[in-house]
Formats: sequence, structure tokens, C-alpha cells
Amino acid sequence: MAAAEERPNSRYTVAELAPDLEEFLGPVIRLTGFELEFDVVEGAHAHPDFEDPDVVVKFSGPDVDLLLANRAELLLALEHLAMEMLDMPAEDHSLLCFDANDYRVLRIEELRLSAMTAAEKVKRTHTPFHFNPMSSRERRIIHLSLRNETAVRSESTGTGPFRQVVVVPADMKEIPPPIMPPPPPRGGGDRGGDRHGGDRQGGRGFGDRPRRDHGRKPFGRPGGGRRRP
Repeated sequence: MAAAEERPNSRYTVAELAPDLEEFLGPVIRLTGFELEFDVVEGAHAHPDFEDPDVVVKFSGPDVDLLLANRAELLLALEHLAMEMLDMPAEDHSLLCFDANDYRVLRIEELRLSAMTAAEKVKRTHTPFHFNPMSSRERRIIHLSLRNETAVRSESTGTGPFRQVVVVPADMKEIPPPIMPPPPPRGGGDRGGDRHGGDRQGGRGFGDRPRRDHGRKPFGRPGGGRRRP
């Protein structure tokens, strides 16, 4: 693939990141047996107010639906692992984006609408609204969606994988604690329902946090998960 002209003031470029991304994603795709291809391209300014990455990895192929299942949990996990591999600082995580079938554009719109719906409910009921735990990037989208609201405000609460956004009335001084998911039942198994503990206090949660898995594999057979020429 011929790299497009890099936009000015980019912190990261396709030419800089593509070789490492190919070396990382190639064996992952091959060893998992996924039928996927990917392109490393320049960011397209689709939603610059919410997310404006320098570099985007676009996946295609018969198994794209597997990447996008469960709110793109696998896609986001691969993205997170790639950032760990590249040793990108947390403040730069928004500058690299993994995408497939325009999922990210649709997800931004979903989060924006969810934020506005939550704001209207808080205005009407004067009751805090908790979103499900989500990534820092998605929390940022919620905060930005509500930045011009005067009757409500959004805050992040909780730690680690349970960090979530809560929307509260603007005059509420004390932020309510995060809603924690219920403990697993004795003897294992799954109680069902929302594993992130949403839909309490009238608030339905949105967003999932990718799993953490730092396993690395050596580069595999030629052609496995290659970037398109």
C-alpha cells in the first residue's frame, strides 16, 4: 500500500507505525486462524471533536464480525495490545485507532446519543446516572458530549477495570460511588445479565472494557494476516 501524504502536526505517521503493526498483527491473525486482512492508513478526521487519530488500522475479511462481537471487545483488545507493544504513553492512545466496517464512527454516535439521553434523564429525575465501565477513550467521548451542558455534569469514578462515567445534576457536590458488578456465584458459573453491573439507579450502561492479554508470538507464515499491498 502506498502511504498517503502525512497530515501536518501528526505525532505518529503510517510510515513509522506500519512495520511494527504488521509484525505484531501478522502472527496474531495467523495463529488464531482468523480470515482477516488489514490496512494501516492515515486518520480521516471523521469526528475530530471526539476522536481524531493520526493512524487507523482498518480490518476487513470474512471474520470481521468476530472482531465486532460484544461491542467490539476483540477489536479493542487488539488495539490495546498494539499500544502496549508500541509502548505508547496513555495520553497518546487516542492517536491510534483500530476499526472495521466503520464501527468507530457508529460507536461515537451511539455514545453521544447515550450521553444526551442520560443528561435528559438526570435533568428530569435529579438522580445520578451511571454508565457501565468503559475505556478511557469512550469515557472521554461521554465527557465531551456533555461539555456544553449547564444543568448536569459528568464525572469519572472508580478505578481500574471498574472506572465509569456518572452523570449528575450540576449542583450535586458529592459524587456517588461507582456501581460495582455483583460477585460471581459460589461454585462458578454466570448469573447472566450485564456483567459490568449497569442498569442500577435507573442508569443503563454502555461500553465494554477490553481484556488484558500481553502474550506475544513470533512472526508466522508468509501471507498470514498481511497488510494489503
